[in-house]
Amino acid sequence: MNRRDFITFVGLGWIASSLPVLIAACSSQKPKGWQTVGTTEDLDKTGQLLAKNSPVGPVLVVGKSKSNNLIAVDPTCTHAGCTVQWKDDAQKFFCPCHASKFGNDGKVQTGPATKPLATYSVKIEKNSVLVMTR
Repeated sequence: MNRRDFITFVGLGWIASSLPVLIAACSSQKPKGWQTVGTTEDLDKTGQLLAKNSPVGPVLVVGKSKSNNLIAVDPTCTHAGCTVQWKDDAQKFFCPCHASKFGNDGKVQTGPATKPLATYSVKIEKNSVLVMTR
């Protein structure tokens, strides 16, 4: 084997062995399983917990920690990316940018948004609020 063939062989080997590592490093998979997004103390202050940088991405949890009716959604409006707000009296999410309305299940009730908000399973463990993507 001459020098050029050897360098080509080693170079191709390095590329082939590094490819899985590069693919894994570039993937943006969210973690699986239950992830902590805040505390029950923070949730119970206002009945809402907005975790913009949680392990699963932005999460808005609505309700009280003693309630069995907690709601958790990705608060990013599917129309223009604004952060939706929960209106407790109407039991709906409202987008302040273009007035889209979403039900407590994340489904669009009034456009211009056409896609629902992503929802999460949510639970309380000790003093932590945890969510898991569906």
